[in-house]
Amino acid sequence: MNRLKYIIGSIISFPLIPILYFQGKAIRKTVPQLPEATGIEGEARSLGSSNSTRLLVLGESTVAGVGVKTHEEGFAGTFAKEISINTKQLVQWKVYARSGYTAKRVRFKIVPKISEHQFDMIVIGLGGNDAFTLNSPKKWSAQIQLLIDELRAKFGNVPIYFTNMPPIKEFPAFTKTIKFVVGNLVELLGEQLQRVVRTNPNVYYNSEVITIDKWTKRLNINAKENQFFSDGVHPSKFTYQVWAKEMAKFVSSNS
Repeated sequence: MNRLKYIIGSIISFPLIPILYFQGKAIRKTVPQLPEATGIEGEARSLGSSNSTRLLVLGESTVAGVGVKTHEEGFAGTFAKEISINTKQLVQWKVYARSGYTAKRVRFKIVPKISEHQFDMIVIGLGGNDAFTLNSPKKWSAQIQLLIDELRAKFGNVPIYFTNMPPIKEFPAFTKTIKFVVGNLVELLGEQLQRVVRTNPNVYYNSEVITIDKWTKRLNINAKENQFFSDGVHPSKFTYQVWAKEMAKFVSSNS
């Protein structure tokens, strides 16, 4: 079914590729080039913390903290704080991520550079750049499996958690055409990721499709759409922290 959806989507989307190209160039001119966050490692300690856990956060621009000044106030730092509260442990965290990286580039360019030899938990945020480069679900799933295999060889059977796929259909900076083509593809990649995860023990994927409407209603958030984004594409500080807390809830329920 996933392959059929991709084939049908490709047929529909193929005539739109020239439009995507020129719209993408126009967006790159208008969207500010924000830097990655600073402070790639830290500690989170809650009251009563005794034992410690080591956390690796791996991925693309959102994991790299584009849109916030420091990782402490972005996804990694907030997630670590929530896990520390939930587990009553000291969480020592470190981020390895780069803006613009696909799953393949993370595997080739980042994983070999990880200097640590032991982690107790790995959180991975990928999918946006694989969708933007129009990667196929088949190639994506192969790269994800290889990434899991290499992390297993390097760190053993530690739990691996994949975050939600980026909500491309929600990005205000994108045109309807880009939201349709890339947004639908990222959801297909998410479905494929779910299939890969099912065949790998101790690997989990938060498959909830993020929408602003769903978040505002369920979490009773009183915020306007522009408060969710730093540049029309990347999360704001507010969104990073909401997302991290939601991801921490997912991890706590699957550990």
